[in-house]
Parts: sequence; C-alpha cells; structure tokens
Amino acid sequence: MGISLKAMEYFTTALRHGSIVKAAGELNIAASAVATAIDQVEAAFDLTLVTRQRSRGIEANASGRLVAEKLGRLLDEYHAVLSEAAELKQALSGPLRIGYYAPIAPAFLPSILASFVPQGSAVTLHLDECDNDSAQDGLLNGAYDAILFVSEDVRPSVEFDVLIEAPAYCLVPEDHPFATQGSVTMAQIADERLVVLNRPVAGAYYKALLDAQGKDLCIAAYATSTEMVRSLVSAGHGVAVLNMQPVTRQSYCGNTLSGVPISDALPPLTLSIGYQKSRPRRVVQHFVEACRTHFSSNGPHRCTVTPVPE
Repeated sequence: MGISLKAMEYFTTALRHGSIVKAAGELNIAASAVATAIDQVEAAFDLTLVTRQRSRGIEANASGRLVAEKLGRLLDEYHAVLSEAAELKQALSGPLRIGYYAPIAPAFLPSILASFVPQGSAVTLHLDECDNDSAQDGLLNGAYDAILFVSEDVRPSVEFDVLIEAPAYCLVPEDHPFATQGSVTMAQIADERLVVLNRPVAGAYYKALLDAQGKDLCIAAYATSTEMVRSLVSAGHGVAVLNMQPVTRQSYCGNTLSGVPISDALPPLTLSIGYQKSRPRRVVQHFVEACRTHFSSNGPHRCTVTPVPE
C-alpha cells in the first residue's frame, strides 16, 4: 500500500505535536483525518508506530520515530523541489530551446533574442532549424520550448499565436525589367525562367500558385534553402516567388535583388509562434512577447513585400 503526501504530512505533524487534536488545529482539518492518516501509515508498514493515550495524546515508539524521521526528509525534499521549480519558472535563466521552420529566421531571430537576453545572462540558447512537422513534433514532445513555423499546416494540439501573414512577392535581379514595375502578375511570372524554393509546406504552396496559371513552366532550378534561391536569382538563373525577405537586398554572392509585389489576390503564408500557453517559463514568456513586438512594429515593412493598394 502506498502512502500519500497528505498522509505523510498529517502523520509527521501529529508526532511532532504528540497530539492528534493539536495537529488538526495546525493543519486546519478534522481530527478524524489525522487519525485516519496515522492508521494509513501504520497499515502501509504493517507496524504499530504510535501509542494512543486518551489523557496524554499520542507517543511514537522507536519504529514510529524512525518512520517519522524518514518521512520528514521525504517531505523536505518534496517541498524543496517545488520551491526550485517555482524559482526556475520565474527565472530569466536556463536553456531556451527553439525550433524554427522559417527560411529567413537568421534575419530576425538574433535581434529578437538580443532584445530580452542581457549579455552575461544565465540563458543558454539552443536553436534548431527543422521542417514544419519536426518543429511541431519537438514542441509536443518537449524537445522545444517554442517554435517558429508555418501554421497553415498546424496540428490540432499545437497552441500558437500568429506573428505575421506574409503575402507572396516576386524576387528578381536588380537589373530585371520587373524591378522597375510597381507590381507584376502571376501570369507574367509564369512566362519567366523560374527558381523554386522546394521545402515542405512552402514547396506545395508555390507549386499551387504556379500550376494555377495553366502554362508549361520553365523551371531553371529547385533549391531547398531561401539563400540559395536568392543567390541563383541574383546570378540571373531566373525569378522566384517568395513570401518573407531579409533586411539586406544583397545575396550571398554579392549581387543586388529586388522584391516586386504581386497584384493577384493570393493566399499568404502565416508565420506563427507555438508554445505551451498554460504554464510557460518566464524566459519563454519573454521570447513570445519579443516576437510579437518585433513583428507588430517591424514585420510589415522589414519582413514582407506588401502590395500597394490600387
């Protein structure tokens, strides 16, 4: 038979006072509950641990004193664990594990983290680039404290907040004719040589946009990283359709790019932050709030190419 924490506490309190009535008064419970707890502890050990005396209260025998001492240590350890857990939840310290499926996360994630993680702090960052499914799996199984992901493909059990809805835009070299236009259409894009970002979720999204044009497409290249797409476009291999953009207009190979709004009414991709909302640690709360602040103030003009209203 197991012993509940409540029974341990009632038992040790009664032996400390040498009185069931006084223990009940301290615990603010009925005396019968204390007496029942003593019976439960004795039954669990199959020993008589306490001598009950009507006029003199209760007194532990040698076995009772030994059991009370051991149970007292267990209760001290239990309360210490609870205290440490509360401190951990409130502390701006410890590991912060983030999984991200966001092709341009290096463009904004470091500055978001710097906004609330002071230099010399006890926060250790663990940043994992992963696909959309792996990010959600990691959040659900506890591998990540928070994830940045595309929520068009969200699992029902993942809790999240939307950070930004990013419209599609056309990425072209700086000297491409599209770069001087206020906007382009998907029909015009479909006539060009294309560089396609081929990653889970995003790849299916771009394929659907292009297939909707009903044309034979000229695919110059598929790439699984946004920066490779940007470098291929800047080197003249074709144009691309993307949703989010970094702050810089230069690609890795040093050429300059332009993002041109698309005039068609197209569905956006939604960047969201997933986290356990019920009991987040303080450092996770700070991260979520910093992400919200960044995208509410900087997102529309720094992270996306927004079509100009007609």
